[in-house]
Amino acid sequence: GAMIAVSEAARNIACTGGEPCGVTNCLNFGNPYDPEVYWQFSQVIKGMGDACKAFGTPVTGGNVSFYNHTVTEKRNIPVFPTPTIGMVGIVPDVSKRMSLDFKTKGDLIFLLGPSKDDIASSEYLVRHHKIERSPAPYFDLEEEMRLHTMLLMLIRKGHINAAHDVSDGGLWTTLVEMGLPRGLGFDIVTDSEVRPDAFLFGEGQGRVVVTVDQDNEDEFLDLLHASRVQMILLGHVTQGKLVVD
Repeated sequence: GAMIAVSEAARNIACTGGEPCGVTNCLNFGNPYDPEVYWQFSQVIKGMGDACKAFGTPVTGGNVSFYNHTVTEKRNIPVFPTPTIGMVGIVPDVSKRMSLDFKTKGDLIFLLGPSKDDIASSEYLVRHHKIERSPAPYFDLEEEMRLHTMLLMLIRKGHINAAHDVSDGGLWTTLVEMGLPRGLGFDIVTDSEVRPDAFLFGEGQGRVVVTVDQDNEDEFLDLLHASRVQMILLGHVTQGKLVVD
């Protein structure tokens, strides 16, 4: 979970065309004298450290808050272990800064990164199925780093015109957020090899939605095919309708 928190922060920066350079944190836990709570804390420190080393982002500061729990007659109920990550990055050429909004009707929509049959820890699982405790969603640090490198190449070469990471709410929420700023929509086809609910609402990590002008499609595909980053064509940007097959 802590590695995911660091990686999502770095992914947000990569989606703008920036490179992460530093981290601060706010770590919230229950009573550290509870062995389970202390174990959670030590695992968060390890996960955060491993991810920060991978992305080359020193932890410049932060704070730890313990004893966050509800006291009852029988026992103390700790808060969920909550590592909060703040990350800054640098965009070398601000004229090439990328935004998340769909630009033009007809642009092609691609999903970069793997789609998995995974709804663990998703908003969908909690709100629709009322399951609050589940394992962390799919995550692979090496895949994540390859994705970020590819994003920077695509942005700096001018092959894409929008980029937004898949996180809370899954792919559906990402697409809606990309359409809202300009009142545009999307027409997409789901992956027949992945459960529809997992495809649309799963929160597996290491995924970004990008849009491509049809004139840039060949250069975009050539660069992706030469890499180890998975990619599928979802569909295209519409004037405003939201359509899923």
